[in-house]
Amino acid sequence: MLLPYLIVSHAVVAVLVPWLVRAIGARAFLVASLPLAASAVWALTQSSDLLAGNEVTASVAWIPALGITLDFRLDALALTMVLLVSGVGTVIFCYGAAYFPARERALGRLVASMAVFAGAMLGVVTTDNLFALYVFWELTSVSSFLLIAHNDRKEHARRSAIQALIVTAGFGLLMLIGFVLLGHIGGTYRISALLAAPPVDSPWLPVALVLVLAGAFAKSAQAPLHFWLPAAMVAPTPVSAYLHAAAMVKGGVYLVARLAPGFADVDPWRALVLTAGLATMVIGGWRALRQDDLKLLLAYGTVSQLGFLTLLAGTGTHVAALATEGVLLAHGLFKSTLFLVVGIIDHKAGTRSISGLSGLWRRTPVLALASLAAAASMAGLPPLLGFVAKEAALAAYLPGHLGSLPRSAATLVLIGVVVASILTFAYSARFLWGAFADKETVAERRFPAPSAAFLAAPVVLSAAGLLLGVLPFLVDPIAQRYADAYTGASYHLELWHGLTPALGVSTLIVAAGVVMFIQRDRVARAQKALPRWPEAEAVYNLAIHGIFTVGLRVTRRAQSGSLPVYLGIILATMLALPGVRLLMAIIGQEVDYPQPSEGLRLWDNPLELVVALILIVTAVATVREHRRFPALILISAMGFGIAGLFVLHGAPDLALTVVLVETLATIILVFVLRRLPAVFPTRPDGWGKRLTALLCAAAGTFVAVSLWLMTHARTDAPVSRGFAERAEEAGGQNLVNMILADFRALDTFGEIVVLVTAAIAVASLVLLNRRDRVVEAPDADLDTTEEEAAPPGAPAAGAATASSTTQEASAAGSGSADTAPPDQESR
Repeated sequence: MLLPYLIVSHAVVAVLVPWLVRAIGARAFLVASLPLAASAVWALTQSSDLLAGNEVTASVAWIPALGITLDFRLDALALTMVLLVSGVGTVIFCYGAAYFPARERALGRLVASMAVFAGAMLGVVTTDNLFALYVFWELTSVSSFLLIAHNDRKEHARRSAIQALIVTAGFGLLMLIGFVLLGHIGGTYRISALLAAPPVDSPWLPVALVLVLAGAFAKSAQAPLHFWLPAAMVAPTPVSAYLHAAAMVKGGVYLVARLAPGFADVDPWRALVLTAGLATMVIGGWRALRQDDLKLLLAYGTVSQLGFLTLLAGTGTHVAALATEGVLLAHGLFKSTLFLVVGIIDHKAGTRSISGLSGLWRRTPVLALASLAAAASMAGLPPLLGFVAKEAALAAYLPGHLGSLPRSAATLVLIGVVVASILTFAYSARFLWGAFADKETVAERRFPAPSAAFLAAPVVLSAAGLLLGVLPFLVDPIAQRYADAYTGASYHLELWHGLTPALGVSTLIVAAGVVMFIQRDRVARAQKALPRWPEAEAVYNLAIHGIFTVGLRVTRRAQSGSLPVYLGIILATMLALPGVRLLMAIIGQEVDYPQPSEGLRLWDNPLELVVALILIVTAVATVREHRRFPALILISAMGFGIAGLFVLHGAPDLALTVVLVETLATIILVFVLRRLPAVFPTRPDGWGKRLTALLCAAAGTFVAVSLWLMTHARTDAPVSRGFAERAEEAGGQNLVNMILADFRALDTFGEIVVLVTAAIAVASLVLLNRRDRVVEAPDADLDTTEEEAAPPGAPAAGAATASSTTQEASAAGSGSADTAPPDQESR
């Protein structure tokens, strides 16, 4: 199966494209489109096998040692999404070659990010593993962040990109938790296996589904998380056409459609999906009617259509599944067409404001016809694919096609769909009128004729929507294959079903939409007269502000800049959580701890007692010492004492390592302490030191008791007993060397990195000290010059400097803690 290689080819192109941009400019988009075109062609070549019922799968070893593989599967739903992601994406990439100037800033990064996004989206819709899906999912979030923030010199672009990343990636973490729960209770993380045998008896299944739907709703801009999508329109038009019409926002819809066959009948799936979908449809359509910016109008229209798609994908009936396939294709074609049209208008007219455009239909009739076909498909007019799909969507909620959907819920959904469809017709008409119609109060703007290459993309996409509407049998077999997962009455995607109730509802929608567009002035006044509800984005901003405020306050208290405070928090947390639990276990006799009669020995060698007494005395002396350098020497002596214990236990190699580490740490601390006051700021008899000693004693006791109990709790033979045989097999004689260099090579490498880092730190301190001395030399010369030039009787600058330096040194060495700056301890 070529699919894994096709995904990798996107990454390869993303690496090479920045260099191509320097050579051929925006035409690098044409090269970047090759993996997308290859993916679309490959998917079409597999369609015959899919329609015949054969599975197209592939598996690539990801982490073989843990048995984790990357599983890919192409079925009817995935085929539809690949045609959108790669097929429509190819056209948009070619459009980008004509859209961007050769000297566009950061063009290489833009093309590379779009290629990465295309590959990640291809992985999302074809993977058969929940964890792999999440990885590709987050790759789309990161790459879309870079694309939205393309013009990073604008604050609005940066803010919109961060907002989109926080919403999609933040709720994506909830989705990951849902995936973990779903895979755990299902016994597998393979999506096809979960759908074949859903774990419907688990009480945790509703929780998992709610978490998964939260991530899907955020990705597909469902209310109240819809606000990030209109804000993301700050991105270049090709990015908006690809991410927010054909690909990225379809990710959440795809996930709902993917899981619906197995979980649509599980509460609260339908309640959440139908409620979110209906609310998003109406909110997006209503907001689109009052937009003056054509791109924002399409953005809110996209929000409304995404609500419609989520509603259909999550309904879980046969006809709704057919409609989902049709609307997915129709929306990808007509919405990407309209976004590309807006890009041409903005490029040539210099504006995309409805109040600034007039009479464009005469100057660019081809563009107007392409827009008419796309807008008619969006409004649900024949003979476009949008009409065919909307007929199926209306039929899904009429009697005879409800399947397992309750009649009362179907009635409410049908009313909501009709209301949203009327709004859709109205804003579709508003788009055409605003972009191309003659307006008496608006002067016509200069509009140079767009090139044929510039016009080709929207013309091709709108023509595809018309072709599939006239020939729906090209789409119906794929939709039928996806809908086979549901039982229900036979239904097909057709242009003409006769005089059906769905046709009557469609006629009502068109009539009401025409009236609403004609009365658009009254509708605008009604919108202004209605009370303003709290904006979802305002709630988001309030939440982010609250998080920042709380985080700042917590940081001011927790991040005081004092290492003792940090260590105290860590030790207190350790004592409050595992420490308390261990104490409760000992009191409740839940722990089988060793008794003295079981052979408890205080020492193996009398010298161990001597070393232990030295360590105890040194520790007590360290706590009572209030000068920094003597305290450092005492701590180092404790470290060397521990090395002595290792020697007595027959571990000279480990003792040597401890000696080296202690020596290096002591050298580093000597350099650091040279820049700190000689005396600790805390008085020796203060409560702070007493609490510190008590906390450290409790932590040490906890660690000692835990190690004692853990050692006694061992039931199996130590793993190290098999190392001797392994060492001989590896050709080594020194067991410790073999462990360090072979068995635990990664740990040793990490330790080496730590030591090298510490050595660099020491070298930096030494060089910094030398640089300070070099800098001070010219100052001394300058002071001498000033002293020579000073008038008689005036104090010399050098003398004053030396005097102040002497005073500071004496103050630092006097042992007075009050003279130390308040932040010295933090340093």
